[in-house]
Amino acid sequence: MQVLQLDPAGEFTRSLSKVLVHEGGYSNHPEDPGGATMKGVTQRVYDEYRRSIGLEPLPVKNISNSELQAIYRKRYWDQAKCDKLAPGVSYVVFDGAVNSGVAQSVKWLQRALQAMGLYQGGIDGIIGQGTLLAAAGVNDNDQLIARICERRLAFLQALKTFKTFGKGWTARVNGVLAVGQAWASGSVGPEIEYVEGGDAKAFISDAKPAPTLAVADAATGAGGGSFTLGGAMTAAKDQLMPLTGSSPWIDRTIAALIIGGLVVAAGSYAYRWYANRRKQERLDALDLQTKAPA
Repeated sequence: MQVLQLDPAGEFTRSLSKVLVHEGGYSNHPEDPGGATMKGVTQRVYDEYRRSIGLEPLPVKNISNSELQAIYRKRYWDQAKCDKLAPGVSYVVFDGAVNSGVAQSVKWLQRALQAMGLYQGGIDGIIGQGTLLAAAGVNDNDQLIARICERRLAFLQALKTFKTFGKGWTARVNGVLAVGQAWASGSVGPEIEYVEGGDAKAFISDAKPAPTLAVADAATGAGGGSFTLGGAMTAAKDQLMPLTGSSPWIDRTIAALIIGGLVVAAGSYAYRWYANRRKQERLDALDLQTKAPA
């Protein structure tokens, strides 16, 4: 295994410089769950930091550069153990932690390592010894970074706020991918630009709801309701069956009810299959299936 020569101080400094480009300045978008935010630090996080060092809260607009550095280092870089990750990988995990929280970013790392066959633990968002050993065993950090960014983008697309911030988030992830892969290979990497919306916080609390099965249940009775469309059609057909042959109109009606019942049943079961598939895709994108693989 190749022994990496890490420069944690240097990696933090250059990684933070890129993160700050994506974060921009002050923002307080009504759909951003982070609320009032300055250079990526929310008012809530700033309040917690000030209290932790015995100081009164201040508006986050007033955050100093030294406070900014301390918060990014302690709350994101150190908690994600980025000092122990390879150059490029550490930046990618760090940027994800700032945007969506440390646990979520670590889950993307774990899922990427799992997909590469290097990690067999649970997707728990805890960067423990198993995750670090797996990351240290990667021979292709370009691929690892690509997989992390792929997981991250799928997560973002599963959020209700993607329609508002999707353009900015996509540009941010693409920029992180390009810079991370360049740093992983020893290159300086491309310049990146701030794109509006890319600084919005992306939390799992804003996940899209799973597709509802109510329509299919109403048609087939799978939800346990007393009335179903399919049941009503069957009942009407049964009532008319004794009159078969008494009238062409009744015969056509019975035939229509039979065909209609088949169509309703087929459509409802097809929708149920679709809804369940979408539900599983959503759970996968949001990393909600946390059990270790068998």
